[in-house]
Amino acid sequence: MAMIENKTDSGLILDRRQLILGASAVGLSAAFSSMPAMAAGAPKKGGVLRMGVEGGSPSDSLDPRTYADSIPINISLMLWNCLVEVADNGDATGELFESWEVKPGATEWLFNIRKGVTFTSGKTLDADDVIYSLNMHRGETKSPAKALLNDITDIKKVNANQVQITMSNGNLDLPFNLSDYHLIVVPNGFTDWSKPDGTGAFTMEEFQPGVRFVAKRKPGNYWKPNRGNFDRVELRYIGDAAARSQALMTGQVDVINRVDPKTAALLAKNPKLRISRTPGMGNRFAFVAHTDKDPYSNKDLMMALKYGIDRKKIVDNVFSGYASIGNDHTVGTKMKYYDTKQKQTPYDPDKAKFYYKKSGVTAPIELQVSEGAFSGATDAGQVYQESLAKAGINLDLKRVSGDGYWDNVWLKVPFCAVYWGNRPTIDNQLTSTFFGGLKNPWNDTHFQNEEFSKTLVAARVEMDQKKRGAMYARCQELIAQNSGMVCFAVQDYLDACSTKLQGLTISGRYDLADDRIAEKGWFA
Repeated sequence: MAMIENKTDSGLILDRRQLILGASAVGLSAAFSSMPAMAAGAPKKGGVLRMGVEGGSPSDSLDPRTYADSIPINISLMLWNCLVEVADNGDATGELFESWEVKPGATEWLFNIRKGVTFTSGKTLDADDVIYSLNMHRGETKSPAKALLNDITDIKKVNANQVQITMSNGNLDLPFNLSDYHLIVVPNGFTDWSKPDGTGAFTMEEFQPGVRFVAKRKPGNYWKPNRGNFDRVELRYIGDAAARSQALMTGQVDVINRVDPKTAALLAKNPKLRISRTPGMGNRFAFVAHTDKDPYSNKDLMMALKYGIDRKKIVDNVFSGYASIGNDHTVGTKMKYYDTKQKQTPYDPDKAKFYYKKSGVTAPIELQVSEGAFSGATDAGQVYQESLAKAGINLDLKRVSGDGYWDNVWLKVPFCAVYWGNRPTIDNQLTSTFFGGLKNPWNDTHFQNEEFSKTLVAARVEMDQKKRGAMYARCQELIAQNSGMVCFAVQDYLDACSTKLQGLTISGRYDLADDRIAEKGWFA
């Protein structure tokens, strides 16, 4: 076997220079460029980290098969560990998997499990725990990670500290797929999610879904040097962006995510605060339609809906410029293999009018939006409504409650607002959202395209980078032209914290230091 030690090709092409340039472009270089220094200095133990975070709901559970937003992910990574971690530079590095080897063709993998790691209960981590944890997301399950593991045909215990994974189709990005936040490791046979038993740095004290979560540091030394530094972590659910900013400015919390773009410049002027901005890596905002249902099965109508949205106006007015324009797929501009040659679908009311007339549809189009989907969803919907009206298309904008939005609206109604988070590789990004047809529980446009599926599978083992890039470009084109996704913006990650908090590094994948600020951070 060829040896691969704790790394694969990076899925990202982001560097610190891009961060600083991005900040300078809006006249905030002094405040933003200080961000890399936030991770400087030796970590210290102690203190209570207070987090004010958006991205959860009263229906949150600790069962990883239900995770869909930032808060449950942050909580999970305090209590448990994943198999693979994505570093700030985008590389896949070992977490509970210490290293791995792969045979040519990328269908047979050998993973070495880290030795000496124990769960809260005192049980030592072994291969049976890893196999059980992965199998929770295979077979008859609604786990969103199922699509990432579909090609795995066998997970075999070699010994207590090694597992062999065999796949029906090779995939050089398998370590990245195994970094997915759903794939935490629990003890073999574990089922009681109200009593978490993890290998993470903290144990749970209190969990009120939709309200707050409290954890305390485990006694002794955490198995990761320099991590797990805080004595306690208190996480508060704060869905309103203005309330989060106010909580930070008044010292009620130490760190917040998803800073309101309209107030980012104001926060950056406060000498007691710092803002972390990661351009092009944030959430992808979209309206998604079920294209296997009328009227969205009408391709001409979908073309009208794509030409009829003023994406630039949404980026400028709703996100205050802290976003890039989307092009109807979830691949961000900073992601490796992003197709720079793909023509941007413009706002063109005349073309929208042409396709709408050709579709024969005359009834109003209902779009459901909510601030529970993402901050700014309602404003984006209003801009969409106005821009479609100029094409003679009547959009019935229905505002719905944020409570239970992800349970009752997303995946249920035929046209609604949604956001997709960044993923470490383009294969992971496309697989999570568009691969597998209706068997993929998170295929929210019900997209099915045979050429796309064959091309994506072939790209996973293509060693020629030019050919692989061409395959992924074709995938992006097929999605933009045929799916029910109207992706209008890719947000910059915007986190903010007190200057005393260290360790809020750039976002290699998600906000708040890849949702690990509680584990990575410390107070100066």
